[in-house]
Amino acid sequence: MMLSAESMIQETHYDILSVREDASYEEIRTSYRSAILNHHPDKLQKISETSDADNEVGDRFLKAQKAWEVLGNARSRAVYDSELRASREDLLAADDVSLEDMMIEDNGEVLELVYQCRCADYFSVDSLELGKMGYTLLKDGNTISIQNPDALPASIVLPCGSCSLQIRLLINADIKAPIDNQL
Repeated sequence: MMLSAESMIQETHYDILSVREDASYEEIRTSYRSAILNHHPDKLQKISETSDADNEVGDRFLKAQKAWEVLGNARSRAVYDSELRASREDLLAADDVSLEDMMIEDNGEVLELVYQCRCADYFSVDSLELGKMGYTLLKDGNTISIQNPDALPASIVLPCGSCSLQIRLLINADIKAPIDNQL
């Protein structure tokens, strides 16, 4: 069983406004204004007559409003950043794995990194999901690497597809894995 991006990635206020966590007030404000214009409920009639599209655009509008309420105020942003860091540190992982430990599935369009769980299901993340998190999965001949925009070691917590276990995928720009460990 493979997981969808929605079940693996918790969207932050920064994700909603499409800004980096170290963005300036002006960058956040500009992105907020753009999001509000693009997802304003008055545009619902122009986009589509289906209720699914209406709900999605309306939800995006409300999420952008909430993100601005938090990130637009220095005090609430500091509290939010602190809570965000704490939540990331609190995540317990069964194992720490590196790119070299992952099996690689290449379907031509997307590279998927997979690691088998004790329960026989899998932890997985693909190049599209990594892109949403700000990482780039690079394929160079028979090797792959993960490019981190900060060039600092980082990690991503991945849940198992069936059980409650999680692993922490350690991201280090210097590590490359051979593609010959394909599924």
